[in-house]
Amino acid sequence: MQRLWRGWRRLRLIETPEQAAARRRVLLIAPYSSYRIAPYVEAAQRLGIELRIVSEGRHSLVAAVADGIHVDFSDPDTALTRILEAVAERPVDGVIGCDDATVELAARVAGRLGLVCNPPMASRISRRKDLARQCLASAGIPVPGFQLVHPAQDPVACCRGLSYPLVAKPVSLSGSRGVIRVDDPQQLRAACARIRAILDRERHLSAEERNLILVETFVPGPEVAVEGMLHDGEFTLLAMFDKPDPLDGPFFEETIYTTPSRLSAAVQAQIIRRVAEVCAAYGLREGPVHAELRWHDGDAWVMELASRTIGGQCARLLRYGSGRSLEELVLAHACRISLPPLPAAGGAGVMMLPIRKAGILRRVEGLLAARRVPGIEEIEISVREGYELVPLPEGSSYLGFMFAVADDAAAAEQALREAHACLRVVTAEVLFSSSAGGSSG
Repeated sequence: MQRLWRGWRRLRLIETPEQAAARRRVLLIAPYSSYRIAPYVEAAQRLGIELRIVSEGRHSLVAAVADGIHVDFSDPDTALTRILEAVAERPVDGVIGCDDATVELAARVAGRLGLVCNPPMASRISRRKDLARQCLASAGIPVPGFQLVHPAQDPVACCRGLSYPLVAKPVSLSGSRGVIRVDDPQQLRAACARIRAILDRERHLSAEERNLILVETFVPGPEVAVEGMLHDGEFTLLAMFDKPDPLDGPFFEETIYTTPSRLSAAVQAQIIRRVAEVCAAYGLREGPVHAELRWHDGDAWVMELASRTIGGQCARLLRYGSGRSLEELVLAHACRISLPPLPAAGGAGVMMLPIRKAGILRRVEGLLAARRVPGIEEIEISVREGYELVPLPEGSSYLGFMFAVADDAAAAEQALREAHACLRVVTAEVLFSSSAGGSSG
């Protein structure tokens, strides 16, 4: 009988990662309108993890948000106290901040609870483009020449030491919102005025974030996105995405991502090393990393690096490369559970359907023909008919997303381009604009 008992105990220790996850509870700190909430809820359900949402959305129509912990993100100290009180009776195993606006608060909560986390200052650097540039310059990592412009300053005089073309951008917005290339002083003044008008509407930002504009020299070259995970300060690549369309401005609307990358092995290795160097410079040690880099002059230049996952529906592309959803991997990491990627083959791509023209959406024609293109897996139109379409740089959303799977990345790209050529967006004139963009894509 004793031998049987020991054997049963050994069998109990052999469990799948999903079985281990089923006993965990995780806090997800997110703006109530975040499009990342639903994928995390679905991933938690697949893993059997109990997910509790922390948000300011007391009246949200999303049940998980309405039933969660409600805080005021504009008062971080009070929010921290409220969250700690709420979890005192129901301890959690992990804390995740899923958007730029919440990663710092999540780090503070996790730190107070003794859980896996980044230092709060590292999280702040990762979401502030100005602090990031200053940090990397101090660490000796290549960065473009840059200058901060305050409201009382003349941007042309302030940036006299920089060479055109330049790129002007807010220090805190994401998704290329408010990012404008300028080729001369007149364009620089106009761009800064345009960015200030955008920032005036962003009441969730701090006064400092609404006032600062970062101006830096334009870095040419092909751009890639990198998705990875940090564990005790060690970076592991999850996926690298090529961006085959040139991103030269004047605005920087991203369209196609494909994986696996078609860059040479040597270039990819240098990109991975650079991402790891930047994480170390920021002080990041745990959790997801999303980076945007350009290959220029034989080196990898970081455009931005955030301590969160990729935006929009692009995270779904990772499943084609790793066999796991990105949210599953992040949840598992927060709980310190090993969830190894599953083998995958072939190529995949996503197109963020661009908004080329302002107007009221009437309909999208050609969807049936686009869905019939070989390799197209799914087309999702995110904007409902009757809603206003706002292009970049003011806009913050895409028309939708299109996914393709093929034998290789080149074939996936071709399928996306062929399907997109089938679409025709029908709009009506905007008589009264009530929106500056809507939710982020």
